[in-house]
Amino acid sequence: MRRVLLSDLFSTLVPGGDAERGVLNDAMAQVLGVDAARFGREFDAAAYERFTGAYGDLGSTVRVIAQRAGGEPTDEQVHQATELRRDLTRRLLAAAPIRTLETLAKFKADGWRIGLVSNVTAETQAQWRHSLLAPYFDTVAFSAELGAAKPEPAIYLAACTALSVSPAECVYIGDGRDNELPAAASLGMHAIRTLEHANSHPAWPGPTINAFAELPALLAD
Repeated sequence: MRRVLLSDLFSTLVPGGDAERGVLNDAMAQVLGVDAARFGREFDAAAYERFTGAYGDLGSTVRVIAQRAGGEPTDEQVHQATELRRDLTRRLLAAAPIRTLETLAKFKADGWRIGLVSNVTAETQAQWRHSLLAPYFDTVAFSAELGAAKPEPAIYLAACTALSVSPAECVYIGDGRDNELPAAASLGMHAIRTLEHANSHPAWPGPTINAFAELPALLAD
């Protein structure tokens, strides 16, 4: 029986904040003095680089994207924009449902080891250790730290290596963004989709639950 759980973070354990992120990008663009539509396009186009830490810390990343949008922001403008981004991350990390925390506690009490496998940018990695979720996890595989992002095998395998298990010993749960579920399954993991915060992979043919708190019952069956 599998006794290792690997989980996605945004739109799985906490809300993804998709609608808020669009509003945030507009606010950042205004602070940085660049066109909002162009900034948004450049921000989205740089997703892989942001996830893998290619541009360094959050401030450096914001400056690079602002320059690509035609701006030359001052240090103060960059600072203000990064604070907006950090505030959203804090709010999302604090929004884990109580039932999710209780479910994680149940897994721990039942002897499961738990790892996080997440495509995140620098601000999330920096704030993770202060979150209510962090104490339940035995290891984290953050894309910004590893330089690899889902669906690349390396990020999943980093978590497995840290827990000294093979992929076949792992249950993986996620909303399905970034093709994460097929990638996990291709490595031999038992991949499960959750719809609690987003329906990111409607075509997923495998097991699906409506909320993270339903996971213990599904695995018991």
